[in-house]
Amino acid sequence: MFIKSWFIKSWFIKSAFIKRLLFTPFQGWWGRHDEANAKGTARPVLTQNGLRQCLRVAGGGTLGFVVSQLMGWNYGVFFTVFPMFLLGMVPILNGHIIRQFLANVSLNVLEVSLVVGLLKHMPLVMTLVVMGIFLFRFNLMAKGPLFLFGANGVLTLSILLHFASYPSVDLSDLLACNLVASGLAVFIAMLMHTLFPDVEARKPPPRATKTSSQIRHETLIGGLTATLSFVVFQIFDLQGSLSAQMATILVLFTLGYSGAKVSAGKRAIGTLLGCNLALLMQLFLYTQSHHFLLVMLLYWLGLMLFAREHIHEGGGSGIGFGGLTTLGILFGQSLGPQQDLVYSALYRFSSMSVALVLTLLAMASLHFVLNRWAPTRLPASNPA
Repeated sequence: MFIKSWFIKSWFIKSAFIKRLLFTPFQGWWGRHDEANAKGTARPVLTQNGLRQCLRVAGGGTLGFVVSQLMGWNYGVFFTVFPMFLLGMVPILNGHIIRQFLANVSLNVLEVSLVVGLLKHMPLVMTLVVMGIFLFRFNLMAKGPLFLFGANGVLTLSILLHFASYPSVDLSDLLACNLVASGLAVFIAMLMHTLFPDVEARKPPPRATKTSSQIRHETLIGGLTATLSFVVFQIFDLQGSLSAQMATILVLFTLGYSGAKVSAGKRAIGTLLGCNLALLMQLFLYTQSHHFLLVMLLYWLGLMLFAREHIHEGGGSGIGFGGLTTLGILFGQSLGPQQDLVYSALYRFSSMSVALVLTLLAMASLHFVLNRWAPTRLPASNPA
């Protein structure tokens, strides 16, 4: 008891996620209450709908990974991250969501073909066009009804432009893999919702009312920061920092500086935990990585663990989703003894941390400037 009490009081274990991970790993799965709940202390409880969403996210992510590995397709990050995004960021699936997802894919292919194919030799013009695209997507996100279209567009466009900047990349192969991965993600999402449907109907989220100045503020702070991230990664030729660029985009989904500060901290914790879990898995699989069924099982367990935290957080880009995408990227590299995953994990976490700090500095500066101008000033009731 003394050891447990001291451990909980330490700074590391103050994280709610770590407490649940170490001391209540199974109680939350089936919604049971413990002695702390009886005394009135709130503990997250996984509902039946939440459990099924965990199964959908973990199953969908694993299936995308398995298909890409068995088929030997390039750009495995598309096949691991897209199902997680579609199943994790949106708890339901209907025709409106599918149309947004597929329409965004088609538009992204057209945008990247024109931007990279025609403007690659004109970096200034290319940057202005990319900024216009980002501003358009963040405007859709700020308004609300087409949030998924805008969010998926920003994330996918960033990944495509990141890969397309490599001199050795075949653009047609890149775009073809993106199309195949997107279609596969929709099929996987439909399959997972068929296998693990919700028990109870979900209530639609309340629609927030925003002023025109708030929409302009959120559009500009998101679009300009995303453009700055694109420029920095192009200038410094950071080809191996895909996860860092993804992190700079995902924290922008909060559409404000205050929300981004919280999201960045959670994203960093999720990435660190994801890297550490992947390292433990590699140690376990060091001489057994050729047993694909064992790799699948460990990958599914890791996704299930982070999916549980993602549901407890209420969705969004937090600790759970950070761990999910980190595992997806690392496993997309095919864990094996011939690869230095230690260096890969350390580089991924360090580059992501630096990228998040710089992103927050840029957002803080834009937040200050935009609030000095009446047409882009946030309302007093919403200082985010």
